[in-house]
Amino acid sequence: MTDARLPAAYLSAGGTSFTAFLQAVRPDLLPRAEALPHAAGDLAPHGTTIVALASADALVMAGDRRATMGHFIASRDMEKVFVTAERSLAGIAGSAGVGIELIRLFRVELEHYEKLEGVVMSLQGQANRLAAMVRANLSLAMQGLAAVPIFGGYDDEREQVRLWSFDATGGSYAEREHHSIGSGSLAARGALKKLWRPGLTTAEALAVAIEALYDAADDDTATGGPDLARGVWPTVAIADADGARFIPSAEVGAVVAEVVTRREAPR
Repeated sequence: MTDARLPAAYLSAGGTSFTAFLQAVRPDLLPRAEALPHAAGDLAPHGTTIVALASADALVMAGDRRATMGHFIASRDMEKVFVTAERSLAGIAGSAGVGIELIRLFRVELEHYEKLEGVVMSLQGQANRLAAMVRANLSLAMQGLAAVPIFGGYDDEREQVRLWSFDATGGSYAEREHHSIGSGSLAARGALKKLWRPGLTTAEALAVAIEALYDAADDDTATGGPDLARGVWPTVAIADADGARFIPSAEVGAVVAEVVTRREAPR
């Protein structure tokens, strides 16, 4: 008769890191740092531009929907913005597969911590944990499969919105007011600098995010603009004291229509 009981490793008390547990028990389930062909990065879809900005009482994060593979459009409706915890959001740019796997594992990491500790990990702790996970992916990044996130949300301890950027080595940097990542980030950042101001309402911040993505798509071929024919709009999420959630597509579409109409009006 087969013993159906779980191995002892699954039943013993351990740390709060699910990644560390996998490393000890099932390392085969983690991304592997194996040698890859030199052009491996060109063979995988890449996500592009994400913008994030603070309104008076919320963090607004938005991402275009295009993924590219070399000179081709690999996807027109990829989701690159995620709700990661009760009041936090993350977006990814770079190698899409690696980035999505990173965020999935990060979400499990936060759920694992909450189940063991009985409380939600602090926003600063979440940023630190995500930085460590990015650092663990450095070997793949050096082979052309870099995935760089942007992360933020509403900090209950400070009662304010906070935002972090990262580099491929796992460095994390607190950002003020707004930030953008991805191939269209230069154009998006210019728009954010011009349009952001203190005290924006959440609705105003949503409009600024759409404007920034529109500018990015105007200058960067890898960033997808609003697809009016297919009804594909940017993914937009907000995080505030009431929680993290996505903005309904119909509401985003209405803002997109206003921006496109204004931009295409004769001057």
